This record gives sequence, structure tokens and C-alpha cells, in this order.
Amino acid sequence: MIRFVTETDIGAPPSVVCDASLDIGAHLASMASSHEQAVDGVRTGTIGLGETVTWRARHFGLWWTMTSRITAYEAPHSFTDEQVRGPFAQFRHVHRFQPRPDGGTQMSDEVTFVAPLGPLGRLAEHLVLARYVRHLIDSRNDWLRRHLESCG
Repeated sequence: MIRFVTETDIGAPPSVVCDASLDIGAHLASMASSHEQAVDGVRTGTIGLGETVTWRARHFGLWWTMTSRITAYEAPHSFTDEQVRGPFAQFRHVHRFQPRPDGGTQMSDEVTFVAPLGPLGRLAEHLVLARYVRHLIDSRNDWLRRHLESCG
């Protein structure tokens, strides 16, 4: 199992950052480099507790499909999305939003995942997937920070 935590400071209040993190359009814009699309479930607007979205994106030269469900939601403090169908044996992403004294937000992302295929999957986790998934999260967070700070 791979587990990592990232932290991103964003110059916007937690409620704004939480809402943007649940917005399908913002997610698609932040993942444009992988040609990501929302192909089933909630495909526009804001996703909520118990709802699912199916993403289709290109990674490693192949098209992948993953369905995620929002399994916990405590606005504007946190929410969790988990894979219910897709390429991982398990994938869980906890998003947390802590207010900063300056009115901004410290956003943290705790990601845990398990690759399929037993020993081969564990090798892939350590050689490629841990770095790749962390880079995707960091890129998404950088896009979100730039977008929200330019809006207001």
C-alpha cells in the first residue's frame, strides 16, 4: 500500500476551496493534460455525498476508467472519495481544508492506494505509481491554487 500526504496553501477561504475541489469542471480543467473526461454519474457541477463520477483519462499511453464515490463529507472541513470501480485494487483520497489566520486555507490531501496484481502491483507502486499519482495530485493542487487566487 502506498500512502502520502500533500499540503497546499491557498489564498481563499476553506468553503471556497472545498467547493472548488468538489466541482467537476475544475477537476477536468486541472487534469487537461491527461485528456480527462467525466463519462458517467455526476458529469457537471458539484458532486455530493453518496454520488459517483466515472472518469476516463489517458495515462501511460493507455485509456483508463475509474468510478469514484464521495463516501464522507463534512463541509467545509473535509470530504473523502474512494474508487468503487477501476484500475486500482483500492484507492482512497481524503481532502481536508483548515483555515489559516490570514483567511486562506491549508489544504491537505491524504492518498492511499493499492495496485492490482499482487507482487507485480507492489513493484509498480514503488517504481512508478507512487511518484506518478503524487505528481497528479500536486499538479491538480497547483492548478486549483492558481485558479482560486486569480479569481479573487
